[in-house]
Amino acid sequence: MTTSINEQITIRETARRFAHEELAPLAREIDRDQRFPTENWKRSAELGFLGVTAPEEFGGAGLGIAEMCIIGEELSAACHSTAATVLHQAIMVVDSLVRNGTTAQQERYLPRLCDGSWVSCLAITEPGAGSDALGMRTTAKRVDDGWVINGSKTFITNGPECDMTMVYAKTGPLDSRDIGLFIVEASAPGFSKGSKMEKMGWRGSGTCELFFEDVFVPEENLVGREGNGLRVLMSGLNAERVLMAAQAIGIARAAFDAAVAHAKERKQFGRPIGEFQLIRAKLADMYCQIEAVRALNATAIEAIEEGRGKDMRLIASAVKILSADLVMDVTNEAVQIFGGYGYIQEYPVERYMRDAKLFSIGGGTSEVLRDLMGRALIG
Repeated sequence: MTTSINEQITIRETARRFAHEELAPLAREIDRDQRFPTENWKRSAELGFLGVTAPEEFGGAGLGIAEMCIIGEELSAACHSTAATVLHQAIMVVDSLVRNGTTAQQERYLPRLCDGSWVSCLAITEPGAGSDALGMRTTAKRVDDGWVINGSKTFITNGPECDMTMVYAKTGPLDSRDIGLFIVEASAPGFSKGSKMEKMGWRGSGTCELFFEDVFVPEENLVGREGNGLRVLMSGLNAERVLMAAQAIGIARAAFDAAVAHAKERKQFGRPIGEFQLIRAKLADMYCQIEAVRALNATAIEAIEEGRGKDMRLIASAVKILSADLVMDVTNEAVQIFGGYGYIQEYPVERYMRDAKLFSIGGGTSEVLRDLMGRALIG
């Protein structure tokens, strides 16, 4: 669905108001207690954020990736734990079902996901297969009327709370490229969850291991065609990367705003520190970085919406890399401007800096993306 500039402005205003009035007051508590943001989850569902790209007939908002990025930036600027939890479901599960699921799968799962009654997750990463997705060891063996899955996944966002997962598994020999994507409900015999992991950042966004021990999956829970999982996996990477970039921009923007406010208020040597040339230079550099990456992300989103092949992949990878650098640089400088106050948890810049680190790791490490870009550029 194509929306007008005015409609996008309204979406941004709605998301920003929600973030400011409801997310921000709870952000420190959610981070401290490492708890699932239940109240934010329910409100996100009411606002349509859990099903941004899902058709309205299933309870979704019927919007596109541009609108999802607007929402991602605004939520992340207030409470990234909430943003990560909400948007993982919206992009990694709901949007995948919208693009790849059968009508029966959409009818069964999308209403529950869009209204927030179910929490979901996507399971790709394994203890021995992170950037090397083809190295996964989880298998799906064909049996009468379905498949049997064995293996484990790790670092799974929303895993501790999930009511269903979409899991990638090898459907052929382990050294093959034959991969399938399967819907597994949490009530399935043989499915279990590990303990919630304690993390540096994104602490309110639960992460754990998932285990599959002879888990039967009916044939109708195969997403896409048999052995076509790699295409499904690759088809969603560009959207994931621009959404992560939008979230990184949101955190960077929040850190920048906090630094500007502090520079105006904090006095040293009888005057606000914002009057010192070096502090002003830091703020100027932060602003330039944020706006440059925001502009590149807009270009990447446009390329995705137009389906511009190689350009789409290159620009999405580029903005993912640069946004990861951006959010680390800006949050680091924000903490520096706050000085000792930036190192204590009473002030949010400390949390912003911890949340920033994962952007160079998740969704494709910066090192892997740089290598992939280099290969594409030299053919």
